[in-house]
Amino acid sequence: MANTKSAIKRARQSVKQRVRNRSVRTRVRSARKAALTAIGTPGQAEALRTAQSVIDRAAKRGVLHPRAAARHKSRLAREANAASGQA
Repeated sequence: MANTKSAIKRARQSVKQRVRNRSVRTRVRSARKAALTAIGTPGQAEALRTAQSVIDRAAKRGVLHPRAAARHKSRLAREANAASGQA
């Protein structure tokens, strides 16, 4: 258990941040999954655009590392391009 005032405050803050980050990570995973399942359907472009936006926002907030976000977006785009025959 935290002993100092500042450590107690940091423990409180980390609980709030963990809850907030978990919701953002969940949103990222859901958007990625939705984009992958939409590949090959008419709504593919919209799902991909939404997923990229969600990933960018997570990186901007510091939940995802910027390079991890770029990697996720790249893989989604690669899958979409391969499915549409543009690879």
